[in-house]
Amino acid sequence: MNFDRLQMPIAVALSAAIFSFAALSAQAIRLADGTTYFANPPRLMTATTTQKGANSPGARYYFTLTIPENAGEPLQKVAIAQQQNTASPRFDLNRTDAFEGTRNRPSARLSLKQVAIDPQTRGIKVIFDPPVPPGKTVTIRLYATRNPNVGGVYLYGVTAFPTGEKPHAQFLGFGRIQIYEANNDG
Repeated sequence: MNFDRLQMPIAVALSAAIFSFAALSAQAIRLADGTTYFANPPRLMTATTTQKGANSPGARYYFTLTIPENAGEPLQKVAIAQQQNTASPRFDLNRTDAFEGTRNRPSARLSLKQVAIDPQTRGIKVIFDPPVPPGKTVTIRLYATRNPNVGGVYLYGVTAFPTGEKPHAQFLGFGRIQIYEANNDG
């Protein structure tokens, strides 16, 4: 019996099974009621600001996410909600923008359908048009006309939504921004 001839069909069958499994893992998860899920959710990579002083004007807040190749669904919406704190920055929603890449390595600008305050969470929701496909890194830039007037650690919960009629929210974690008290030494 020639084992080399026998191994070839087994190797082909095993390769086909692995390829089929990989293709299935990248498909979208859609329930019968129309709810969509990420097969592999985006990840919050960083949250930073350009101004760290309390009451500083003109700070930009950057939130960077990566959407894995096997996410299964494009990214339709991101919600950014500050957790309870004594003070909040004042954001100018009209100056919000988003782009592919990171703060230090931006590339293509992304089109936004809507930027608004979510009445339930009091957070900011950013809707992409068109949705951002899997395999991309995305940075959302919020413009603060003024930083909070109190120093401290500010936590921003970041939630991602896939495309679909009934997208399931996926909480990605907290972006941590440190704001320092103003120096009153004179």
